[in-house]
Amino acid sequence: MRYRLIRQRSFPAAMNMALDEAIAESVKAGRSLPTIRFYGWEPSAISIGYFQSLENEVDLEACRKAGVEWVRRRTGGGAVYHDASGEITYSIIGPEEHFPRDILKSYEQVCGILIRGLERLGMAARFSPINDVLVDGKKISGNAQTRRHGILLQHGTLLYAVDVKRMFALLKVSKEKISDKLIQSVKKRVTSISQHTAASKEEVLRALEAAFGDGRDTEIGDYTAEELARAGELVKEKYATRSWNALR
Repeated sequence: MRYRLIRQRSFPAAMNMALDEAIAESVKAGRSLPTIRFYGWEPSAISIGYFQSLENEVDLEACRKAGVEWVRRRTGGGAVYHDASGEITYSIIGPEEHFPRDILKSYEQVCGILIRGLERLGMAARFSPINDVLVDGKKISGNAQTRRHGILLQHGTLLYAVDVKRMFALLKVSKEKISDKLIQSVKKRVTSISQHTAASKEEVLRALEAAFGDGRDTEIGDYTAEELARAGELVKEKYATRSWNALR
């Protein structure tokens, strides 16, 4: 089956999550091809997992002062800081039957594409169950997945650069715990593309596009007017509302 590949564009946090849902609806209805899209966050944002508490995870006042947005995802997992310049995010949206029924195997399949993209840049990466990609034993990518109405959505991050201190300043980590020792500990467990290659973000995106297209019938496309309009509705009805973001 043919896939549509949408090249990197940046959106506000609520719009990013709304687009994932709008595309899933359109793919389900047969109006859009299964889709691979790359996107950024403008401004920077924090996304929390579906089952998390916004108040418990995010320092809302610190985010307001820093101009950082927040949004609840449809997928599970933990709170993630999405830096406007330091991250590449992807989504793959398609019929469930395109992917292994076993959750772990489906993560391994999609994360394998990211790994092949990194290999094109000369980086040796590996899959770390359940849903991470590691380089030199350090996390470079985290991923999350949901399956609804016969459609699989998996989205994830690739760290191009990482600012651990800024991340901690925006999350609900007690000030006593934000120590140089803790920051150094996290730096030992997390890495970024820029620490391993001089490739520009654009070069990284081209490598990822090639990896996603390898062995798959893909065509470069764009969001449809219908998807953008539906996403705009979902922003107002859901993703920008307190009732959704403070659900728990």
